[in-house]
Amino acid sequence: MNTIALPDASLWQGATSLSQLAPILAEGPDAASFLHGQLSQDVLLLPEGQARHAAYCSVKGRMLADFLMFKAGPDQILLLLDAEVLPATLKRLSMFVMRAKAKLSDASAPWAVVGGVGASALTAFGGAADQAAHSVQPGAHGGWVVRLPDVLGAVRSLWVGPREASEGLLGTLPALPAQVWPWLDVMSGVARIQLPTVDQFVPQMINFEVIGGVNFKKGCYPGQEIVARSQYRGTLKRRLHLAHSDAMASVGQEVFSADDPGQPAGLVANVAPIPGGQGCSVLMELKLAHAGSTLSLGAPDGPSLSVDALPYEIPPQDA
Repeated sequence: MNTIALPDASLWQGATSLSQLAPILAEGPDAASFLHGQLSQDVLLLPEGQARHAAYCSVKGRMLADFLMFKAGPDQILLLLDAEVLPATLKRLSMFVMRAKAKLSDASAPWAVVGGVGASALTAFGGAADQAAHSVQPGAHGGWVVRLPDVLGAVRSLWVGPREASEGLLGTLPALPAQVWPWLDVMSGVARIQLPTVDQFVPQMINFEVIGGVNFKKGCYPGQEIVARSQYRGTLKRRLHLAHSDAMASVGQEVFSADDPGQPAGLVANVAPIPGGQGCSVLMELKLAHAGSTLSLGAPDGPSLSVDALPYEIPPQDA
């Protein structure tokens, strides 16, 4: 495979509507305690002004959805997730509310999510130049500004607020090319659960505990015993990797290793075309035993994959 040239992300400036993300609003005096018993994150101790990742797992410890969540007001928590995964996730979570004084609702009609790249977008959203990664603060037009970690020198932020205000906000900034935000998402190394990967991954398989999405000190939640066992008993055999290919991949596509071509070695979690170039970048869950081997998409003789470094460190015991 030829060397794939990646674009200079630090040059991009602008904003785009993120229809691929949608919010669930949890509200009521028991909203935090209810979510605390369902998610991998400590929701009771979720501080104001901070966004955290959280996994929603089956009883077998497999992720049904992932969230980026923050407090949106007194007794209100907003959870951002993949829009296509939202309906089933909301239905399942709502089944367990029972007597809790909490209400869960699809907030995608009144709330919009806008992604910004560059310092000018962060400022237009109402954020501060020195706003720390994963911090949340009140933003422009009655919304919230979530500062995301930089990727390849690109400043990234989210504006989450009233849908009627989003078009006006977008009108103040250059429009990002359609491929930019999805590609930066992949390059961030933070996987998102999409429909083809629902119920496929224990959180550690996609490095979810490395990015702070699992709290091992909190109480029980669905799948907690399996997630903890994977962490402390050395049973984790898979990790998330970043790679590129000259060909296009698809979410849920199998990955094969030349060392053992008879069975899949991994699974594509997320994929995005490389802006202005050829091919795509992927986040793939991969058996650690094949991390250094020759990899291909879809079949042993499929398009080749070139592994790249993630933007964060993996614990040395299983790196």
